Amino acid sequence: MNWDEMYQKGEVFWDKGAPSPAMKQYLERHVVRGRALVPGCGRGHEVALAVEHGLDATGLDIAPTGVAEARARYPHLAVRFVTGSLFDPPEEMRGAFDVVLEHTCMSALHPTMRADYRRGIDLTLRRGGLLIGVWFVNPALDPGHEGPPFPFSVTELTAFFAEGYEIVEDYVPDVAFDGREGRERIRVLRRVV
Repeated sequence: MNWDEMYQKGEVFWDKGAPSPAMKQYLERHVVRGRALVPGCGRGHEVALAVEHGLDATGLDIAPTGVAEARARYPHLAVRFVTGSLFDPPEEMRGAFDVVLEHTCMSALHPTMRADYRRGIDLTLRRGGLLIGVWFVNPALDPGHEGPPFPFSVTELTAFFAEGYEIVEDYVPDVAFDGREGRERIRVLRRVV
């Protein structure tokens, strides 16, 4: 998938023009502090939300056009958006974050890339840090369409982070973008290793 080309063509079907309602609700209900990374930040909505809630947030995206659009949309936060790969994060990002905010990044990746995603999380999130995810576990796909988004089950999510992480919170949120009701899951994980 050529993500930058998708932005250049305006084919950003995953961007709803606002941060995830479930992430917004979570940050309104919980005090979360420290340095936060938003992988696959796209146009920057979750970065802006995180800063609004007191986090020192950085957005990382592999698509230069997506990063440019984030900087244009949130000019007061422009320095917070970085072009780069979660799979090989810049040296200054390694072990640098207290929090990772996940929203649609993992579900955008083909299942063969999930080990690289997990490695990227491990490289950036410090021990004791939180991975706060709005996991898109049950996307509505047309028959014969495999993704993105690529579905994964709650059981697969549990197994994926079984080693090195503990579950802090886990529930189906009661707010969502239209069409995503009941298809997302809030799962907060703490890195223990």
